[in-house]
Amino acid sequence: QVQLVESGGGLVQAGDSLRLSCAASGRTISSYTMGWFRQAPGKEREFVATISWSGGRTYYQDSVKGRFTISRDNAKNTEYLQMNSLKPEDTAVYYCAASHSTYSPRQPYDYAYWGQGTQVTVSS
Repeated sequence: QVQLVESGGGLVQAGDSLRLSCAASGRTISSYTMGWFRQAPGKEREFVATISWSGGRTYYQDSVKGRFTISRDNAKNTEYLQMNSLKPEDTAVYYCAASHSTYSPRQPYDYAYWGQGTQVTVSS
């Protein structure tokens, strides 16, 4: 199976940018639809974005559309989430995930493999 490790989280101010990375091993990510989820304190894990095998199809949660960009570099076996114009409401642990689905999966149960998460904190 594929192993996923997120990095790039941190403490930033509102309006700042961060780029999260998800490094995969065990399998090439070209075999999977990839996604990002996040979980804030006291809340359920929620969908953020997903990207198809070749990167040609993406889907975003409405609250991040226009601010976040999901991408993948299959040659580097890495998925990215570029986060711009960050808001305090974006504060959460962000998780990278891999799915066998060939459509745009948006629910946690659609994803078979998960990273450990990376903390993103946006101050007001």
